Amino acid sequence: MIICSLKNWFRDEEDPIDDLMELVEQIVAFHMKHNAEPEAVDLLMEVGYLVLLIEHVDSMNFKRTCLYLTSSARYLPGPDDMSVLHVAYMIYLKFEEFPNALQIALFMNNMKYVMRVFTSCDCLLRKKQFCYILARHGISFELDDEMVADDDDREVLQEIINNSKLSEGYLTLARDIEVMEPKSPEDIYKAHLLDGRASAGASVDLARQNLAASFVNAFVNAGFGQDKLMTVPSDNSNGGSSSNWLFKNKEHGKTSAAASLSMILLWDVDAGLAQIDKYFHLSDSHIIAGALLGVGIVNCGIKNDCDPALALLGDYVDKDDSSVRIGAIMGLGIAYAGSQNEQIRIKLAPILNEAKAPLDVIAFTAISLGLVYVGSCNKEVAKAIICALMDRSESELGEPLTRLLPLGLGLLYLGKQKHVAKTAEVSLTFNGKIRKYCYMTLLSCAYAGTGNVLKLIFFPQVQNLLSHCSQHLNKGETHQGPAVLGIAMVAMAEELGLEMAIRSLEHLLQYGERNIRQAVPLALGLLCISNPKVYVMDTLSRLSHDTDSEAAMAAVISLGLIGAGTNNARIAGMLRNLSSYYYKDASLLFCVRIAQGLVHLGKGLLTLNPYYSERYLLSPTALAGLVTMLHACLNMKAIILGKYHYVLYFLVLAMQPRMLMTVDENLKPLSVPVRVGQAVDVVGQAGRPKTITGFQTHSTPVILAAGDRAELATEKYIPLSPILEGFVILKENPEYREER
Repeated sequence: MIICSLKNWFRDEEDPIDDLMELVEQIVAFHMKHNAEPEAVDLLMEVGYLVLLIEHVDSMNFKRTCLYLTSSARYLPGPDDMSVLHVAYMIYLKFEEFPNALQIALFMNNMKYVMRVFTSCDCLLRKKQFCYILARHGISFELDDEMVADDDDREVLQEIINNSKLSEGYLTLARDIEVMEPKSPEDIYKAHLLDGRASAGASVDLARQNLAASFVNAFVNAGFGQDKLMTVPSDNSNGGSSSNWLFKNKEHGKTSAAASLSMILLWDVDAGLAQIDKYFHLSDSHIIAGALLGVGIVNCGIKNDCDPALALLGDYVDKDDSSVRIGAIMGLGIAYAGSQNEQIRIKLAPILNEAKAPLDVIAFTAISLGLVYVGSCNKEVAKAIICALMDRSESELGEPLTRLLPLGLGLLYLGKQKHVAKTAEVSLTFNGKIRKYCYMTLLSCAYAGTGNVLKLIFFPQVQNLLSHCSQHLNKGETHQGPAVLGIAMVAMAEELGLEMAIRSLEHLLQYGERNIRQAVPLALGLLCISNPKVYVMDTLSRLSHDTDSEAAMAAVISLGLIGAGTNNARIAGMLRNLSSYYYKDASLLFCVRIAQGLVHLGKGLLTLNPYYSERYLLSPTALAGLVTMLHACLNMKAIILGKYHYVLYFLVLAMQPRMLMTVDENLKPLSVPVRVGQAVDVVGQAGRPKTITGFQTHSTPVILAAGDRAELATEKYIPLSPILEGFVILKENPEYREER
């Protein structure tokens, strides 16, 4: 009532503003003193004077106020959302809640704000915690003298940002919960639980089965450093050396098999490069290509001052053999994703304009450049990809691989919203075969992870994605696939939009064209990635028996995506039954095997979810890797089931341990009791409500499922991060006294 009266009063220009602002200040002061922070915030938003809030918050109510501000920002249009987050950032800085301020700075993608957090804080231990947060976000960030004065301290902090201890922490978790024992593909398939039909499938296509086993082995043993296929010593009595397994694959299958070794040695750069080196001495170009790709995979998310990936891969980018070139180009894209490294652009950009370069080389170059410059809006890279698209012949534009070029362009604008406008206008001048596909891809990438559903539906320049999905296509049009994926990419930002998107996709399944039915399962997989919701699981299970084989394959892969890293018993049972059902269909059986490997990703220790920090922050490189793989799945038969199956390795960009690892002040693992339960939304609630429900008490390190939240069960230590995820530093509580 007060807000409505004030709005009408403000519209009347004759009334003095100063008198009104005095009244507003009195109302806000009253609200803030009487636990009515949401009302105070709403009032100040309406009168456009939110900065006033900074003066009225105190140490008792600032956390509730900032929680309301950050939650409401998701539902505000730009630039109001950024101004609200700016106020929350300033409040957190005022009360020296630096980790929360850093979170907001990362959400806003404002590096100046990130630097200000470092310069405002004097505590070295807290700066180490900031570095763990930055390392999880997956961005390149260089510390300078102003942020950390001491050279030795700066080197230690930079090492944390570079993620050099990730492998060590992951293996500590694995040893603690006793899952170090390597698993073979047969341990995952569990064929003994099925009837006799499943075993007959082995004779359908032995090479395809071995290729599937390479992927399953890579996914299941990812990061453990040992397995039963690739790292077995050559003098083993059963003759199961890595080279023996390698040569059980044919041609391009050897590329994926060789690259699988680096998945097993994921994040362990020194050991990984040492073991991959032996493949460079072989004459088989497919194995060399796999080794080059492997160099990129093992360096994924790990920064190193020596730049081993660039040193090893740089010379192979210009080789004559296209498979070797693709291996090197993909390796660079994965190793330097999100780094915006100028040396990579200088190496790769000229390839896009090569007249004699094969289409597949150009397509993967565009993707790699998109990954390296993800969300940067880099004009030089955009111009190079646009020129490459315009140079394509009429016949090349009809090729499935050509559709990776618009995706590479779209990744440059990932989450950048309005910044894509000029490039989107240019895309409307492209050849008719690729025009709509490019336009839809650009829009879906630009609004990915924003939750800006209203923008997509009503903004006049951004045509409604759903309306594109309702059209009947002319022959050769394929733009509805990225439009369907775009719905998921935009709506995945928050729970309400996610639920609405799932309902919309259900309608598209009933009334949509054939290529929409093929894309809907992939969109569902993205919306619920590593978070198996029962009703989505049932929908995908139904679609996995669809008469359209492409839709069935997409549904099977999506079953793997929603269960990725969860060891979900229900999905595992569904996939076992599907392996028996499709035992005569080599293509669908291959998809089932891939899905089985994904469900048991890292033996249940890894996640593919690009959101972290209680679903507040989004890792751009993780989302880019997922979107690249899903776009490849839009034409499963030509890419995944063709000779480009190694695009599945783009998923490595999204792989992260789903753990809580507590460390002491010397960064050594420290086991403490924690309560882990389902997160409860406490926005706008007065007092100190419980933030978790249905909790169990465990000792760290622990695994966190989707929707879980952890809190310390002891007062002996104080966590330096308000959100207990990933690496959290604990310091001793000086006021703690042992109870007798």
